Amino acid sequence: MFARRETFNQFIQMYPVISIIIAINTLLFLAIHIPFFPQNTIINQLIGFNLYIKEGQLWRLVTPIFLHSALTHFIFNNFALLIFGPAIESMLRPFRFILFYLLCGIGANIVTYLIKPLNYSHLGASGVIFGLLGFYLYIVFFKTQLLTKQDSQMIKAISAIAIIMSFLQPNVNIIAHFSGCLIGFILAKFFIKKTYYTFL
Repeated sequence: MFARRETFNQFIQMYPVISIIIAINTLLFLAIHIPFFPQNTIINQLIGFNLYIKEGQLWRLVTPIFLHSALTHFIFNNFALLIFGPAIESMLRPFRFILFYLLCGIGANIVTYLIKPLNYSHLGASGVIFGLLGFYLYIVFFKTQLLTKQDSQMIKAISAIAIIMSFLQPNVNIIAHFSGCLIGFILAKFFIKKTYYTFL
């Protein structure tokens, strides 16, 4: 399920939403780190900042999903999307997948806004990545016929490692991780349709 054997062009054709998201993530990451670009302006206008969200800048519930400050953070999230996303995009098809993706990210950011203090700022797609894990966990527990035993065990192991790493890594928005996973788990019930079962 998670092995990628497509060529670059095949991947773009088969998974257009994931390809576009990774392209956006990459362009914004480069814009933040290329010296002659107005890095501070981009960060200040797009980062999730609870005080500004309270003042009505609601786009900050969306834009942080596509921002990454550190190279390791950027590589990890995009690699995770590259591995975990294709099966779900195939299953849901592009429109439903982007809707699921955004709902997980926005939902995690809303929970962060509600729980964290007003001076809290955040960025990154980790909430969405955990939303994808939540989707798979729903399948593991409620749609077992869609997975082989090996895939099911792999998903459980990956989820356990991801949860443990959330506590071990510094400066991690644990609230976004867990809320994203829960949101993905809940949404999976409504997004999975019988007509899409053959895509996993």
